Amino acid sequence: MIKKFNKLRNIRTISSLKNPVFRLYYIGMVGQWSSMNMQIVARSLLIYRISGSGAILGLASLANAIPTIIFSLYGGALADRLQKKDILLFSMIASMLVSLFVAFALTMGYLSTDKADSWWILVVTATIQGMIMGLMMPSRQAIISEIVDRDQVMNAVSLNTMGMNAFRILAPAATGFLIEAFNFSIIYYISTAMYGLAALCMFLMPKIMQKYSEGDNALTDIVDGVRYIRREKTMLLVLVATLFVMICGIPFLQLMPMITEDILNVGASGMGILLSVSGIGAIIGSLIMASLPNRKRGTIMLISGVIMGLALVVFAFSRWWPVSLLIVIFIGLGQTGHRASGNALAQNYTAPEYRGRVMSFMMMGLGFASLGTFLAGILAETIGIQWAIAGLAILLVVVSGALLTLTPRLRRLE
Repeated sequence: MIKKFNKLRNIRTISSLKNPVFRLYYIGMVGQWSSMNMQIVARSLLIYRISGSGAILGLASLANAIPTIIFSLYGGALADRLQKKDILLFSMIASMLVSLFVAFALTMGYLSTDKADSWWILVVTATIQGMIMGLMMPSRQAIISEIVDRDQVMNAVSLNTMGMNAFRILAPAATGFLIEAFNFSIIYYISTAMYGLAALCMFLMPKIMQKYSEGDNALTDIVDGVRYIRREKTMLLVLVATLFVMICGIPFLQLMPMITEDILNVGASGMGILLSVSGIGAIIGSLIMASLPNRKRGTIMLISGVIMGLALVVFAFSRWWPVSLLIVIFIGLGQTGHRASGNALAQNYTAPEYRGRVMSFMMMGLGFASLGTFLAGILAETIGIQWAIAGLAILLVVVSGALLTLTPRLRRLE
């Protein structure tokens, strides 16, 4: 029995969780992941039920995207200047207050499906959340390299991705059922509590960072970071690959109400189940990535982009519920393989003094994903949601395949 226990402790898949600081960070992220995923589902579904418009869905994504892109640059500079745990703490508190405001707006009736013009509240709060996300995300990713040893970065990043995807399984399904059983406000009250948990964990984390940046101001640091990326061609290619996955592969998540309401006709609970099932493939991918040695990560990243794109093409044209359920597993698998590989490569191949700023450019991809959603929403109004998603997916396959074929520098990254 003791031997079996010792073998379990030596399993590489969970090795990073032996680190007590990483465990505390991980618990805090549970609060953030659960809140984020629940609100993604609730916000997109609520906006669509209020407005019935794919263009307004895209507008909400655009409102979230622009501040995410702008503030992520500043967030990266701050990550190299300040304690990352402090940035995360204040971000969680701010997110908690925004969530509580939406909950009150729903409770008081200012935000309601009965008020056709009330969707603007969600657009405004999406803008604020984009600002918070931009400031927070570079620190959230870059702090991992300061918590764990270098040879555990891939494992920690993969476990981090697995946690996010676990809540892609749990949160959307729970959100759909809670909305149908109660109302939208319950989602935002739960999110407020979970952000509170995240803030508490960030408060308890020790201060572990050595300040890297000594520039005159944040703008100087941003410019210096851009110059660094231009010099490091390998990192530039990783960022390009990540950008295309975000723009072409992620929009289907936020436009999912148009698929579930108009194509598959499965309602809120069906949407929650579909998003949750996609998380199964993502968790499988995370477990595989956490268990693999640090080899061929560049090739894995590019192949994962191709897998995700091909699966999205099939998903876009599926009108049969079982096929849609099956194919989203491969979408999640491809997305996770790309995210975990790209994130680990960025952390391992970046000089420590530039890590926060490089991660800010990685996180800008989230903002560009919302720009992709805005584009897809406009396309959905003209050529239909199926062709909108499939068109972007085909572009993803072409770009990922070209990088895989034409850039041996990326393929050789370990």
